[in-house]
Amino acid sequence: MLEEFKKFIVKGNVMDMAVGIIIGAAFGTVVSSLVADVIMPPIGLLMGGVDFSNLFAVIKEGATPPPYATVEAAAEAGAVTINFGTFINHLISFLVVGFAVFMLVKAVNKLQESKEAEEAEAPAEPSAEEALLGEIRDLLKK
Repeated sequence: MLEEFKKFIVKGNVMDMAVGIIIGAAFGTVVSSLVADVIMPPIGLLMGGVDFSNLFAVIKEGATPPPYATVEAAAEAGAVTINFGTFINHLISFLVVGFAVFMLVKAVNKLQESKEAEEAEAPAEPSAEEALLGEIRDLLKK
């Protein structure tokens, strides 16, 4: 059983998958930072200085009465909130990652199609057996 596991782990596909997961996790943190630190601040500024990460609706007041300046302040007071600003940030992150994956898959498909086209263009040489049969056929025709 241990030998089978070693063979499985050393296979190229498993290693490729592990590398992909690690790079994907790192890519996710980069995209989160891109959205939170680069994309959303100008959008918030255009919308009148809104900080999307602090857009929320209070469902139930906490021990301290509202208004609450931030989501953290509302949570400290024990208020129940719907944090739709954070949801917007995550939605934009999802769209950025989805678009990047779409572009990657599109590029890989294009490369694969061109490879398949090259393979289809090159006619396969007849095997030795087929060549011999062709010669026999030609001799019989004569």
